[in-house]
Order: sequence, then structure tokens, then C-alpha cells
Amino acid sequence: MKRQNKYRKFQLQQQNIEALERENSRFKRVYSEYENMSNELWNLENSSGEPVPDDFINAMILQTSYLEDEIEDWLIQFNDKKTEIKH
Repeated sequence: MKRQNKYRKFQLQQQNIEALERENSRFKRVYSEYENMSNELWNLENSSGEPVPDDFINAMILQTSYLEDEIEDWLIQFNDKKTEIKH
């Protein structure tokens, strides 16, 4: 059985992400970079090839967490905007 990619934490909000990607090219670039980095991190941590230095992996984890924070902020603002429109 294949292990779940723990870095793909926004899967449940895919509809909102797709809407934001259509509205905002900067969000689309940030989310694309997040997807690329999270996939690469998962691959590095689960590969059986040459070991990668911990410093490199830690730097990637840090950058990925910055991107996650930025994406979360956008999603919160997007959800707040949707709530305002409904009321």
C-alpha cells in the first residue's frame, strides 16, 4: 500500500483552491510551487536512493511551511468573503 503524502494538507479545500487559482495568478503560482515542493519532499523522504542531507530537507520543509501559511491566509480570506456575500 502506498503511503499518503502528508504534505498535501489542502485536499479537502480543492474547490476553493480552484476558484482562487482562476481569480488570482499570484495564488496560482504560490499553490503550484507548494504542490511541487510538497511532492518533491515526499519523494525525497520516501526514496531508497542516495540519502539527502537533513539540512536540505529541513530547508525545504521550512519553505513549504511558509507557502502553507500563505495559502491558509488566502483560503481564510476567500471563505470570509464567501460568508459576507451570503449574509
